[in-house]
Amino acid sequence: MPIISQFFGIAIYMFWREHEPAHFHAKYGDDEITVEIETGVVNGKMTPRALALVQEWRKVHLEELKKEWELVKSKKPLFPIKPLE
Repeated sequence: MPIISQFFGIAIYMFWREHEPAHFHAKYGDDEITVEIETGVVNGKMTPRALALVQEWRKVHLEELKKEWELVKSKKPLFPIKPLE
């Protein structure tokens, strides 16, 4: 599982054998979610504070996430995305 970013104990990652819609995974402790890149729709559970941080990061890095998704579909190496500070 290639981790593309980490911040405040949250790991963000994508898998190469993924399915549409474009999304990423976020893990915080025992909580894990998937987040649609375009819409921010979440599947899974995460604490409200951690979820807010993930959504803020998604909005800041939306264009980069779209590019990463294209790399995922092509099974090409992914690049790190700057963490939330």
